[in-house]
Amino acid sequence: MGNLVTNRNLPPPYPPRMPSVSPPVIQAEQRVPGGTRLRLEWRVEGDSVPALLLLPNREPGVKVPAALLLHGLTSRGEVMTDSVGQVLLRRGVASLAPDLPLHGSRGNPLELNGLRNPLEAARLWRLALREAGVAAEFLRTHPAVDPGRVAVVGYSLGSFLGAALAAREREVRALVLAAGGDLPLGTPLTTLARTVVDPLRAVRGLGCPLLMVHGRRDPVIRPDQAERLFAAAREPKELRWWNAGHSLPAAAIEDAADWLTRQLGASGQA
Repeated sequence: MGNLVTNRNLPPPYPPRMPSVSPPVIQAEQRVPGGTRLRLEWRVEGDSVPALLLLPNREPGVKVPAALLLHGLTSRGEVMTDSVGQVLLRRGVASLAPDLPLHGSRGNPLELNGLRNPLEAARLWRLALREAGVAAEFLRTHPAVDPGRVAVVGYSLGSFLGAALAAREREVRALVLAAGGDLPLGTPLTTLARTVVDPLRAVRGLGCPLLMVHGRRDPVIRPDQAERLFAAAREPKELRWWNAGHSLPAAAIEDAADWLTRQLGASGQA
């Protein structure tokens, strides 16, 4: 298993420019119910990027579908692995959850004064997008994964990133946006922020099915922001509401996993 992961050089991702990427290294490997959990690390443009990979049990030579999991603000990849990743693993879907810049072991975004600087915020966004592209390419080139059945799942901040990534990468098979929406209207920084990240423009350019799941009482990404994003998205698309706030219930994760499993043609059991 280790040689399959660490001896493969990653191809360059999409523009705007090719980052310098080192091959991933396995830090730890553990058998878990239904598969294997691997702690990986690679370097992108000199930055260390930790990630967790879940691989389901499979017959020799069988390739499985997979999903890239992108976490929310102040969170980390492990949170996505322990929630969404475990649910997908039971359905025979692999997952990869990296720590985004300034998250997890890479720092705390709320402690960085530079985030008040629009130029620094733009730089970090572009770095996160490049790193997400590298992670998606890693999944597509992994010997256990079917490259034609790779999806993206984003939660909150990760939904903004996931929409932008799926719009750029036509290989994405399906997209799930949880607690995601358009930028808030009427704030002084919205116009400036939209020059860097524009969720409406991203979903207009999608080439894959979209599922949005959202809480009717979400105070962070408000329902009107979700409705605005959904209205701009191309078909096929679906918006499912839950009686929740910004944190969605376990039933919403199971429901979204069922939808994703059907989109990817997975054969695992829930």
